[in-house]
Amino acid sequence: MKKKVFKEDLVYEVQQDFLKRQRERKPFEAKWKLNNNFFIGNQYSGINRLSDIENYDKQYYWQEREVFNHIAPILEARLSKLSMVRPKITVVPVSGTEEDVKVAKLSRDILSSVYQKLNLNKVISEVTNWSEITGTGFYKIMWNGVKGKTICVDDMKNNIKEGEVEVEAISPYEIFPDSQEANDVENCGSIIHAKAVSIKEIKNVWGVDVEAEATNVLNFGLVGNSGGLGYRSFSQGVGGEVKKDYAIVIERYESPSVEFPDGRLVIVCGNKLLYVGALPYIDEMGKRGFPFVRQISVETPGCFWGTSVIERLIPIQRAYNAVKNRKHEYLNRLSMGVLMVEDGSVDIENLEEEGLSPGKVLVYRQGANPPKIMEKDSMPNEFSEEEEKLLNEFSEIGGVSNILTSSAWSRSLSGTALELLVEQDSARLNLTTENIKCAMKLIATKILRLYKQFAVTPRLIKVTNSNNDVEVVYWKNSNLSASEIEIETESANGENISSRREEILKLLSLGLLSDENGKISASVKLKILELFGLGVWDGNIDENLLQKNHADSENLKLLSGDGDVEVLEIDNNDIHLNRHISFMLDKEYAKAFEKDKTVKDRFLKHILEHRKISLK
Repeated sequence: MKKKVFKEDLVYEVQQDFLKRQRERKPFEAKWKLNNNFFIGNQYSGINRLSDIENYDKQYYWQEREVFNHIAPILEARLSKLSMVRPKITVVPVSGTEEDVKVAKLSRDILSSVYQKLNLNKVISEVTNWSEITGTGFYKIMWNGVKGKTICVDDMKNNIKEGEVEVEAISPYEIFPDSQEANDVENCGSIIHAKAVSIKEIKNVWGVDVEAEATNVLNFGLVGNSGGLGYRSFSQGVGGEVKKDYAIVIERYESPSVEFPDGRLVIVCGNKLLYVGALPYIDEMGKRGFPFVRQISVETPGCFWGTSVIERLIPIQRAYNAVKNRKHEYLNRLSMGVLMVEDGSVDIENLEEEGLSPGKVLVYRQGANPPKIMEKDSMPNEFSEEEEKLLNEFSEIGGVSNILTSSAWSRSLSGTALELLVEQDSARLNLTTENIKCAMKLIATKILRLYKQFAVTPRLIKVTNSNNDVEVVYWKNSNLSASEIEIETESANGENISSRREEILKLLSLGLLSDENGKISASVKLKILELFGLGVWDGNIDENLLQKNHADSENLKLLSGDGDVEVLEIDNNDIHLNRHISFMLDKEYAKAFEKDKTVKDRFLKHILEHRKISLK
């Protein structure tokens, strides 16, 4: 009975907490929806006193109300520039010992493999879209125990998987922090991740039947807009949509406390408690932590949510739409004219319907003044001046110059001027670029922590070495030591292929890429060809490097005892002996020897065969 009461109280407490956080976050959510509306073209909308999005109509039927969307190309230009920010994750050993170097190399290989396997490039693009439109996007880094290779079959004939890391893009609409003033995820006492899930999936994952509920999700639908002179057009708008056969799954992650030293994860759906237990993931300090990484566009001091550049562009966009529409209305008056008619002198209804068409016979009352068109004034210069000022403000506030949104600029500027503008644009995006790189560093750290925690069975990964050859690396979580490495990122933001080629040619002319004999090694030639986009050419492979890699793979086979390792005639015995003996003097070999004494006989037998061949 007590257990049932506890569950009911916990479910009710989580639901009430969720409703409270929804109310606290509603003003921010309204800004995100308004940003979305302006980005996709529904720009005659605003936020009312209830923090809801409201579309407003024009005052007069003849008013021009077209949308001249400059926010979309600015954001697309920013996203295009930011798409080049794909940090290359490198792992730096904390010392020069062979063990630390191996740990760093293995960690780098794992991150490279995960990057390709999970297609993180697509996930980064999705989160960057959210952060640029709303100001904030999130990554959720999890361990999925039902993915990966099958390692065994249990008594129930169920496949037991080795498990894999998952990185998911999360929109800010699904995240509810306990404080809107927290500076980052780690500073929150708890975070709620609420999302709409089909009742079938809930049954499959948690084995619980729940009732479908009215689920309000983000919807991009058509919104009717009144154009000029009464015609009607349609554009996309952002609002809510009620989905059927869905329910809200609320996951509340609570940070460690005195009451819950390992934190707590509570999952609730409807009036059912799906799960309650400790936080599943260990953070970089050895404590339980949140699986989320926040990525923002521009930092907002003292606020959990970042700022989008769209928020700054909305007033300019409204002013620009107003100026352009008033300008077109003025042009309509100049071209169509405004007719002055004496009361009762003509058939007003006929004149309103047909106007003054060419060849029209206009009948007016005898003795009355004939209709005439009002005198026309020329277009005031203030319209064009204001339009030009607003266009410049778009460029200044949007963080991208007109060179990225207009091809006409490139025909009127010199190469030096174009290069300076590109560098200026890159500098203006540096804050956003750094935020993306910081997020990537946190993701890499969490991925390695998850493998350290859950990858208990030996694994094989395929990686590409410096010769572009695919090699197989054998490892397990005991080989990882994430606390002894440092994650760094490298980005090519602001650089292009041409500038890289020029730098390489300068280095070649200065002789900085040559050895002490003035020659360029095969490995350096390979790298130069890759940077020039010419791929790998036959004959440029460094044989010594291949021999070393082959000897390292033999070490792993000897360590695991996976079959006999044959000494081949093509082996370079000096290199192989050096790699095998160095490995036996390493700590990894000592750890393996403590568990399996036969590993010594395998290594010594293989080394002896190399020495016999070298003495012949």
